[in-house]
Formats: sequence, C-alpha cells, structure tokens
Amino acid sequence: EPHEFLKRDGNNIMFEQYISFVDAALGASLEVPTIEGKVKIKVDPGTQPGKILRLRGKGIKDLNGYGRGDQLIHLNVWTPKNVSNQERELLEKLRDSDNFTPHPGKNEKGFFEKVKEYFQ
Repeated sequence: EPHEFLKRDGNNIMFEQYISFVDAALGASLEVPTIEGKVKIKVDPGTQPGKILRLRGKGIKDLNGYGRGDQLIHLNVWTPKNVSNQERELLEKLRDSDNFTPHPGKNEKGFFEKVKEYFQ
C-alpha cells in the first residue's frame, strides 16, 4: 500500500527530509518515519544540501529471505521566503562572515552522483 512520505525502490525505502539552514549549519537531532515507526537521526554540523543518510536494515525484507534493504534519507535545506527585519539584519551580518561565503571543494559531489555511488 503506498505511503504518503516513504517511497519504495526495490528493497530500499526513500524519504525526503527538509531541514532549516540553521540545523544544517549547527547540526540537529530529528525524528523521521520508517516502516516500523519513528527513529531519531543525527544531522552533523555543516551538512550540505542533498546529503543522503542511510539507515541500514530499515528497508523491506527481501522476498528470498536474504536480509533487508536500507532507508535512504535525502536531506533538503529549506530557506525561508520571508524574513523579519531583525532576521534580515542577522543574516546580513552572517553574509559578511568568511564562513558563510561558499567555498565548494573539488571533491564535493552532486545528489545524483551520490545516489549513483551508493548503488555501485
């Protein structure tokens, strides 16, 4: 039976989780749904958009009885469309900080590269 948020891909379960850019920068502990109920996950400080977390053994049982799939959690960073004047001032101060200027590394991979790498 189809689930509202969880999507099946073979024996794996896919889930898309939105986090705030504050949680992405500072790290957070979140609850996410699985086929067996909610579990807590840890989002590390400095998490980049598109990061994929794997919950081993939280997928579908193999029909032949050879283990279980995993649950893959795709983290999307949510950015607010509207901010208050006070929030705008704080964000403008952060923008001037070197830590908030993008410095992408040559080894950083995109979402599809990460998924492809996972399945190889």
